[in-house]
Amino acid sequence: MTTPEDRRHTGSVPAWGEQPAGSPVPAAGHPQTPDQHSPDPGPDHRARRQRTVADVEHTRTRATWFGVVIGAIILVLLLVFIVQNLDSQTIELLFWEVNLPLGVSLLIAAIAGALIVALVGGLRMLQLRRALKKTAT
Repeated sequence: MTTPEDRRHTGSVPAWGEQPAGSPVPAAGHPQTPDQHSPDPGPDHRARRQRTVADVEHTRTRATWFGVVIGAIILVLLLVFIVQNLDSQTIELLFWEVNLPLGVSLLIAAIAGALIVALVGGLRMLQLRRALKKTAT
């Protein structure tokens, strides 16, 4: 069992301001402070940096995050809509008759519509994947 004293003497945990074991030592003439920048290496380096920044700006993760934020906003608005529309309505479909609050019934209809769209989209992606596999062989 090791104690904090043992770790301090073995050097496995660096003290405040020390470099961890195995880390590169900064050059003597170049302090590693965020306020000081190295001289600009040239236009090629700047162009590569701009391309890298442009590539990072448009990523799947960013699009997913944007979708999650928009989805959360829509869910909050949907919750407000459901809470404001709690009057019970009779819904008749073929031989079924159900009494549900208006907001809940519209939520169920929206979920059913989303599932139908997802099913059709999934079938189309499967169809395209099969066509690509046939042309690849």
